[in-house]
Amino acid sequence: MPNTSASGHNQQNQELRASKAKELRQQAIVGIVVVAILIGMIAAIGITALNATNAENQKKAEQAQQSRRAVQRLTANQKPKYANEMGGILISKNGYNTTAPNAPTIAVYADPLCPGCGNFNRDTDQMLIAMMKAGQINLELHPMSFLDEVSSDHYSTRVTGAIAYISSNDDNPLHLLQFINNIFAETFQPEEGQDYKPVSNKKLIEQAVNAGVSTEVASKAFDRNYLAWQKAINADTPNREALWNVSGKNKGAMTTPTTTINGKLLDMNAVSDRNLSTPDAILKSIGLDKSKVGVEGVMPKVTDKDQPNPIN
Repeated sequence: MPNTSASGHNQQNQELRASKAKELRQQAIVGIVVVAILIGMIAAIGITALNATNAENQKKAEQAQQSRRAVQRLTANQKPKYANEMGGILISKNGYNTTAPNAPTIAVYADPLCPGCGNFNRDTDQMLIAMMKAGQINLELHPMSFLDEVSSDHYSTRVTGAIAYISSNDDNPLHLLQFINNIFAETFQPEEGQDYKPVSNKKLIEQAVNAGVSTEVASKAFDRNYLAWQKAINADTPNREALWNVSGKNKGAMTTPTTTINGKLLDMNAVSDRNLSTPDAILKSIGLDKSKVGVEGVMPKVTDKDQPNPIN
């Protein structure tokens, strides 16, 4: 007689294996679906983030175009006499709006109320002026006025406007440079924010006259003559990617002071990280020994056509 018990047992085993196989197939299908869903979600998140980044980049590009057009729309009467299209006032040993042959151009962007700009000026300006007078560099000034909101009397706008006015009405750039030194002097530059104390036009006029500017020019220099130009430059300059910090907490944004050499940013964070002084970093960047500063006929190794040397 056939063993019905064994036959039934085998059938149960087959059914059990079939059930387990079906369960495994279902689990696999569920797993595949879950993975597909997760991949879809990750892709969607990635696409959303990419779209947001692209939208932000597009917004920045549009803002940059708008601010550049605003500068370009300014009339000759609205701009300082020697200001170039980027808002710089170029000075060489030959005067305003001229260049010394083969010399690199060092551009300085500064706000008269900025504490760091004051430190930069006191540390480097005498060296920069000595090199400019010897024909070793061209010096390009970019007076900014971002910090009006941390004074109670439009200090930055008044002083920056005076820099523009003096450059347009006093043919001796050394007078302008001395005025800038005077306003950045530790004994004169005011504190910003809550510690700010109002500075009268009379006090500012005194600093200009003490720098060699005539009383006639100095008395008109603080009348905010170039407001449209200042507003346009303040909006346009921070949009220039070449001026954005490439390291540090402000990476991707412009801060003052900012220095460029032949248009290439001097990374002040790298200067600090390498324990270099700002003057030493500038000299290293242009390839000039400290002992040769101000020596006419001795030129930096970096010419007007070269990229600055790395400071690392």
